[in-house]
This record gives sequence, C-alpha cells and structure tokens, in this order.
Amino acid sequence: MENNLQSIKQRFGIIGNSPLLNRAIEIACQVAPVDITVLIQGESGVGKEVFPKIIHSLSARKFNPYIAVNCGAIPEGTIESELFGHEKGAFTGATEARKGYFEAANGGTIFLDEVAELPMTTQVRLLRVLETGEFIKVGSSKVQKTDVRVVAATNDDFNVSIKKGKFRQDLYYRLSTVPIFIPPLRERQSDIYLLFRKFTSTFAENNRMPVITLNDEAREMLENYKWEGNVRQLKNIAEQISIIEKDRVITPEILSNYLHETHVSSLPVLVSSSANEKTETSSNFTEREILYKILFDMRNDISELRATLNHIMKADPISDVSNVGHINGAAPVVASDELIINNINKGNSYAVEPSVTSVPAVTSNMPSIQPIHEINDSPIISHPEPIIQNVEVLDETLSLVETEIRLIKRALSKHNGRRKNAADELGISERTLYRKIKEYDIE
Repeated sequence: MENNLQSIKQRFGIIGNSPLLNRAIEIACQVAPVDITVLIQGESGVGKEVFPKIIHSLSARKFNPYIAVNCGAIPEGTIESELFGHEKGAFTGATEARKGYFEAANGGTIFLDEVAELPMTTQVRLLRVLETGEFIKVGSSKVQKTDVRVVAATNDDFNVSIKKGKFRQDLYYRLSTVPIFIPPLRERQSDIYLLFRKFTSTFAENNRMPVITLNDEAREMLENYKWEGNVRQLKNIAEQISIIEKDRVITPEILSNYLHETHVSSLPVLVSSSANEKTETSSNFTEREILYKILFDMRNDISELRATLNHIMKADPISDVSNVGHINGAAPVVASDELIINNINKGNSYAVEPSVTSVPAVTSNMPSIQPIHEINDSPIISHPEPIIQNVEVLDETLSLVETEIRLIKRALSKHNGRRKNAADELGISERTLYRKIKEYDIE
C-alpha cells in the first residue's frame, strides 16, 4: 500500500508525508472503483482539485470524459443552462441548442467545485440527477438520462449553510456518501519546507536562476506561520522571494517581509470558530457603541437640565417659566405638563407654565402659586383646591431600550425619515439602524 501511495503522489505531483494527507489519498484510492458520489472538503488553497482526478483515473470511467466545473464562477442566470443545456430559443441569445456538462460527461466523471455556491433552484435539479440520473434541458419538456459520477468540493461549512437556508440538507447527504477531508497546511507542518523547496527549485529551473535556500531560523519561522492561504499562498511567497531577493540565503529578517507577521508561532490563540461568530461579535460591538452613546447623551441632558434649573431659580419666580412654590407644606416641585392639564380640566388655572419633571425638590422658600384673575378682577376659582397632596418626584426612566427608541425616532423625525442621514446622526451604520427599526417595530 505504501508503494502504491508513493506512486500516486508522483503521478499527480502531491508533495508531503503528513498522516492526514496520506489518509485522504488512501480514501480516494479505495472509493475510486466504487461508483458513488464523493464530497471533498477543505480550506481554499489546499489542493482539492487533485483528488477528483485521482478518483477518475483509478475508476472504470477513466477512458470517458472528465469535466471540472467551478460553480462559483458561473452567473446564476446561466448556471442551469451550463449544467443541463438548453434548446434553441429557450431564452434571449439561445440561437441554437447546446449540450450541458451532464450530457457531455455522460459515462464519465463531473467535478463540481464550490458546490455550495449553487442557487437553491439548481440544487433541486442536481438532486434529481443524483437520485434518478434524469434531467431536462432549459426550454425543453423532454426528460433525458445521463450516467455521470459526481465528485463535489467546497471550502464552506455545510452546517452553517444549511442553518442559514442556503443549502439543502437532503442534497448534502446525497453528495457526502463518502466524505474526504483535506487538511490545511498548518496541520501539515512537516510538509511546509518540502513544498517550499519544490516550488523554489521548479521556479529556478524554469527561469534559469540560482535556487534560494533558508537558514535554520528562517525555516523555523516558515514552519510556524499559520498559512491562511495554504499551499497556494506558500507557492506565491516562494516565487516572490525567488524573483526579488538577490541574496540566495534567506534569513528571518528577509522572510518576515513576505509573511507580514514576525515571530508568528503555532501557540494556541483565541479565534472565532466560524464566520457566523465573527459577524455576531461585530454586531455586539456595534450595539455596545450605541449604548455608550445613549448613556453619554443622557448625562449631557441631565447636565443641561441642572443648568437650566439653576438659571430658573435665580430668575423672577412669578413671571418666569417655571414658578415654584410650596403646596400644603409639601416639598416644592416644578409643575409638569400633565399637572397643568389635569388642573385646567378641573377648572383651576394657575400662573405656571409647563416645565420639566424629574428634578430634585427645591429647599428654598418661594411664593405660593397665585390664581389668575380676569380683567374684572373676579377670580376664576374662588376656592382653589390643592393641586396635589403628596408630591412624589419621579426619576427619568433609565431603560436603555426606551431611550434608544426615543433617540432613533428623534433622528428619523429630524431628517424627515431619511435613514442614512439618521444613521450618521446616531453614529451607527445604516444596516444597524434598519435592524433596530425592525426589532423595535418603529414606524
């Protein structure tokens, strides 16, 4: 088996002796003679495109067509025509009938790269091909048969795509009859230097230049780098150094200019497990920002309120906007809009205009509130009733949600419903504002 493994690596140009890589090749060799679907998973740049070729070359279909299709590179409007073909006149520009990939690969193997990018409608048709071998061309009503082995690949997490409703669960189970996982380069640490030497020697041979080498410290740095772009990124950096550097012995100082991170180690670090968590963290950070802004605005409002109250107390207590007085020996309070309206409804009228509530009781002695007289000096109320018996000073609500709703409404009203301007006023993104409006049901 080991000799067979080495021959496969030499035949398809696979470099590395990582146990995870060897296991993936072994599974591909074992599943090749069996005519079932295979799903290849791995990060971008790990070399997933090699494994469908291994499966096809070792299968009974090796003398029949092999077609590789990048599903993410085909526009959504033409993907079904590309895969299943179309009849003449099926749509604008269809001047003649055309075979699709499934018809052209009849008897062979079709490799669907980036299969997670397929639209939902195309996923339904693909599921039917996998289950029955039948398909219908675009613009046709005739059912056609095809005998094609499907090998699919993706770098997406299907669990996340299924939860978001972007990929059908039944199609996932149909594709992943035999899953093959290709390990990322950071989990093949012993293979990194071997790959680097292969890339630099091949590039130097093709371009007739001396081969570059790494000293021990640079090699250690190369192996401890995290390689988010995997083998593709490693190859690019190897070729960059070969072209640019005149000194053919590479030191850590030179290598760090290309890795963009110095002294990167393989020690454990706290990272998000998925793109979904990153989005959630960003969203929480945005909400935290708006809450801080609300609290700062509340503090400024309270400061302004105190300054206004101090100014009022120094002014004329009778003619000023906020006349304050004792009522039946209770603590003095500032009259509010609601208090004035209630007493007017009862027939009482006082020389007090609306002001703000939620202020501390005033301890200084102020004149009592005087009744308003008509021109003929006859009082509107001869025996005014006390306005209130027990005065209770209420604090302004500190609910962040209510305050947030109030500020959003104020911003929308100020900018006549223009959400972009309102979002700029609040210091948040327009997307966050849309979500808040929907969440709080703000009209």
